[in-house]
Amino acid sequence: MKSSKLKNLDNIKNIYFIGIGGSGIFPLAHILKEKGFNISGADIYESDTLQKVRNLGIKVYTEHKEDNINGQDLIVFSAAIKETNPEIIAAKKMGIPIIERSVMLGLLFNKYKNSVGVSGTHGKTTTTSMITSVLIDSGKKPTSVIGATLQKIGGNSCIGDSDIIVAEACEYVDSFLKLTPAISVITNVEADHLDYFGNLENVIKSFKKYALQTSELVIYNGDDLNATKAVENIHKKLISFGLSENNDCFAKNITFGKMQNAQFDIINNNKPVAHINLSVPGKHNIYNTLAAYIVCSCLGVNKEDFEKSITDFKGAHRRFEILIQKNGITVADDFAHHPTEIKSTLKTASKMGFKRVMAIFQPHTFSRTSMFQKEFAEALSIADKVIVSDILPVREVNVYGVKSTDLTDNIKNSHYIPTFEEICEFVIKNAQSGDLILTLGGGNIYKCANMIAKKL
Repeated sequence: MKSSKLKNLDNIKNIYFIGIGGSGIFPLAHILKEKGFNISGADIYESDTLQKVRNLGIKVYTEHKEDNINGQDLIVFSAAIKETNPEIIAAKKMGIPIIERSVMLGLLFNKYKNSVGVSGTHGKTTTTSMITSVLIDSGKKPTSVIGATLQKIGGNSCIGDSDIIVAEACEYVDSFLKLTPAISVITNVEADHLDYFGNLENVIKSFKKYALQTSELVIYNGDDLNATKAVENIHKKLISFGLSENNDCFAKNITFGKMQNAQFDIINNNKPVAHINLSVPGKHNIYNTLAAYIVCSCLGVNKEDFEKSITDFKGAHRRFEILIQKNGITVADDFAHHPTEIKSTLKTASKMGFKRVMAIFQPHTFSRTSMFQKEFAEALSIADKVIVSDILPVREVNVYGVKSTDLTDNIKNSHYIPTFEEICEFVIKNAQSGDLILTLGGGNIYKCANMIAKKL
């Protein structure tokens, strides 16, 4: 579905959101409501987020009907909405402009002098959350759009009165090409969303286009070959970060605590600028912290404020989130849904002193499961015991003929257990003191983790 070509919101007052209860749509509706626009929308699915919409005094329709959009100046839809939606059909008939959610985010970016887009295959949510937390603690009053709940702001968005906006910039279907940030972060670049991109080369090309659209500064992972390729010859101001001393900003004197939380020094332009003591585990969070440091220092945060805030940062929802510790058993949940993320999370977990790590994985999309079968099996094999549920289709039909057993057949000590109820029953019977039960996946596997925690 093509979006209308809208350059600004100058003559817009009444905005209608289709799918207003969606986690990606709600922050935009929230921000625009605070900026004085008349907001309304529809969603057929009841959720906690939809209740938040109502709590803001926004009119919500629970049925998609042509009459809902009378008097609207602009229609915004989420990627999940089809062209057959009656409100979309009506808007086209009435000549009301229609734009996709990422286009609206781009229009919002244009209203802020200091706009920060955080992109990358992995680490977007945590890095955006870190930046947001530090800016809030430093009194910078940012507006933020995050892909997960951040406890500090009580949701996935916050609205400040400064000229700063921070948001995740997702590469799927080239959504981030609707943004023209002042500052861009590229955390890493890997083969993913190959149902759209086809191959890694096209992924890199897309990130290069995104970097070219950045007006002032591109901050990129200099240890990541593909991220480095993406910024080659773009003639923008560049700052690299990583663990290698070849980077402009790097981590030195790294040590890990029992729970795999790192302490290290940040060296910038060959000068020590901060000492960091993280409360979130894993090497990957060193990278996220370095990216956050560069952004925050560019926005005027001093080193003392950064050091204190980043120590207090406990992570975003579903990022190695510990749900319960009972009878010697720990239940945690993580959003990891790509082989690299799973490998990183399980390597971290394996060093945290648990007797056994039991990984429960919900494959996310048929295309990703099919294309990365070997890599998923290899990554999951790090765990002592593995359970794989049915594949979550999301937006796809299974034209690949892939099955969950294609993974378990190649993983020792693994089981294919289709449903969350059956998995919960199995775990409760087999869990032992000293175990870490870790759910993994980009879908609704967190419901399984909650079931297990409740039964324990």
